[in-house]
Amino acid sequence: MRYAPIGLRQGSQAPPSGIRPQAIAGTREPSRARFPIALVRYRWLTSSAGRSLAFVTNGERAMVVLAEGPDDAGEHAVDPEAEGSSEGFVLSNGQHDEYPDRDTVRIDVAYGLTERIVATGSWPRDAQWVVDR
Repeated sequence: MRYAPIGLRQGSQAPPSGIRPQAIAGTREPSRARFPIALVRYRWLTSSAGRSLAFVTNGERAMVVLAEGPDDAGEHAVDPEAEGSSEGFVLSNGQHDEYPDRDTVRIDVAYGLTERIVATGSWPRDAQWVVDR
């Protein structure tokens, strides 16, 4: 299953110049080198099968959401041990969000999840996520 940037819509942004999701698929080096934090704060990708992958970060933590289609609430990665909340999640429409840390993951974990989902279309076996449907 191949993921590619989807067209602009509410809550999405155009891909930064030179950044392509396929660049992270199948790499052994950290995604951070291929998806610089300063360039990618909010990103929607879609697969050839219509599934969507959302990635929004504040630079330290990220919300990673996998949905079956445009009307699906999907499922998101979680960190059940995390406490507190984090601010600084800025969406493309300028909205500033704050999320409970248990509903986000560390940025290094988020990149690993994103690599795996882009490469295979599914969560890694050891990933923790909740269904929001």
